[in-house]
Amino acid sequence: MSDEGDAGRERPRSAADRRGRRAPEPGTGAVTTPGKGRPTRSRGEGAPRKASPFARLVRFLREVVAELRKVIWPTRKQLVTYTIVVLVFVAFMVALVSLLDWVFGLGVEALFGA
Repeated sequence: MSDEGDAGRERPRSAADRRGRRAPEPGTGAVTTPGKGRPTRSRGEGAPRKASPFARLVRFLREVVAELRKVIWPTRKQLVTYTIVVLVFVAFMVALVSLLDWVFGLGVEALFGA
């Protein structure tokens, strides 16, 4: 591979440099991202007026519907499978906790007498 087409350009040293995540070193002639190096504007500068409560509610509901459209819903078969797995797990945990409760109860009775 030759760098003839890249004459005058410095080759990035790392993946972060290639993605532009690091600031270029001074004196390298690298181009900086526009807007970098300036302070972030404060909230009051150029901020749009606050919308009415009704407009904000409508926007919120519109965004909720848009997010729900992105959800990949499980099929009926997946739903039944997941439900069975959860019920079996819960039954196992109830049995385990009941067993431990019974064992510790026997231990307390043996230790303190009843």
